[in-house]
Amino acid sequence: MNKELRRVSTVVLLMFVALFASSSFIQVITADELNADGRNVRTLYDSYSAERGPILVDGVAIAESTPVDDQYKYQRSYTQAELYANITGYFTLNQSNPGIEGAMNDYLSGTADAQFLDNLTSIVTGQDPKGAAVELTIDPVVQQAAYDALGDQRGSVVAIRPDTGEIIAMVSKPSYDPNLLAVHDYDTFAAAYDSLISDAASPLVNRAIAGDLYHPGSVFKLIMASAAIDSGDFTPDSTFPNPATLTLPGTSSVISNSSGGACGAGDEASIATALRLSCNIPMAELGEALGADTIDDYASRFGFGDDIEIPLKVTPSVYPLEYIGDDVARLMLSSFGQSDDRVTPLQIAMVSAAIANGGVLMQPNLVESITAPDLTELKSFQPEVYNTPISADTATKLTQMMVAGVSDGAASNARINGVDVAGKTGTAENGSADPYTLWFTGFAPADNPEVAVAVVVENGGGLGQSGFGNSVAAPIAKKVLEAVLNK
Repeated sequence: MNKELRRVSTVVLLMFVALFASSSFIQVITADELNADGRNVRTLYDSYSAERGPILVDGVAIAESTPVDDQYKYQRSYTQAELYANITGYFTLNQSNPGIEGAMNDYLSGTADAQFLDNLTSIVTGQDPKGAAVELTIDPVVQQAAYDALGDQRGSVVAIRPDTGEIIAMVSKPSYDPNLLAVHDYDTFAAAYDSLISDAASPLVNRAIAGDLYHPGSVFKLIMASAAIDSGDFTPDSTFPNPATLTLPGTSSVISNSSGGACGAGDEASIATALRLSCNIPMAELGEALGADTIDDYASRFGFGDDIEIPLKVTPSVYPLEYIGDDVARLMLSSFGQSDDRVTPLQIAMVSAAIANGGVLMQPNLVESITAPDLTELKSFQPEVYNTPISADTATKLTQMMVAGVSDGAASNARINGVDVAGKTGTAENGSADPYTLWFTGFAPADNPEVAVAVVVENGGGLGQSGFGNSVAAPIAKKVLEAVLNK
């Protein structure tokens, strides 16, 4: 009898230990993860029971909550809604809220660990709980300039301070009105959401950091030139054969330069000339000389393949090393931003920002600070080095080459009187008959950079295959650069 009792007691004890361990793990280890899970309905209702904190730009609320007479107590509203939609996202009955609303939900809803004592005090004093305010790094003047400059085009603009990583503009078009989704009636929400989802222009996609991504075209040549020079095996003056056309090895495919002729005068073209005039053939030859592994290494140094958070999650950009394998033709195509190269505008802005910052890439960031309702600072974000992809000497040489591209090359429409602008255009092919994707990336002033920018325009800017990065994307970037420099 005692033996059986001991067995039962042992089983009960083990069950108690297992229960204690699992409950402790849930309450201590995974508490934050469970609170942030969009499927947690309790968290959703708790979020509505408290006054949600505002999202601020330069101290002004672009998203805030106001009292309403229904079961949810507060209604979320957005000012300048379409200007900031891709950043704020929306807060609604849908349990997977995008943008800052989702990424910073624990602070905005007042459920973050750092706000526990404040919430406890509110309960004791009988005050209504409130969420924290999230201040963004966005500069409202630069954001508006980028939004206006992009006009009716589909695409994106990203502007970063090279020395801090602060994102001061992030525009995605077409945009949408998040107020249509921040409603308390599910049927109304569903109708608005379904309409946006079915829109062929995909307004809910934040093109700056997500979506199907883009072929980078010639802006990828910045990585090529960086890899070549930083490796020590080449200099800006290293030359390659300069034919007007080139048949890719093992294929019948013929590539050419955008000019349709050779890359400048002479039987050979230098890396500096190829970057200045945005020539494909010398870059393809450089790619064959460097090899896919070296190109992939340098692309990775700039952030390709990384799961970056700003704190919004960024879709990783892709250099297709595994796809290329031993295929020299694919390698050469990838060397001027074609093949299966895929990027976000943020990634391309990061490349320019690293060059502008002497080879040091800073962690890109959208959030400046988080402040409790009593104005106590809960968290502030300090500049943080992400990586150092290239040396300072390589960055200096790249800057000189990019300045030449604007002053006397393929990026001439980014010129600003009295200012040296460093830049690179791109015109990416998407298919034999499809419109091009148009790019510009660069920074200014070249000798003391205040801002790095990337612009992408879809659908050939409405010009099909007649549009080019210099004619469409560079003027947009120029207006954004001027907005910063004129402040």
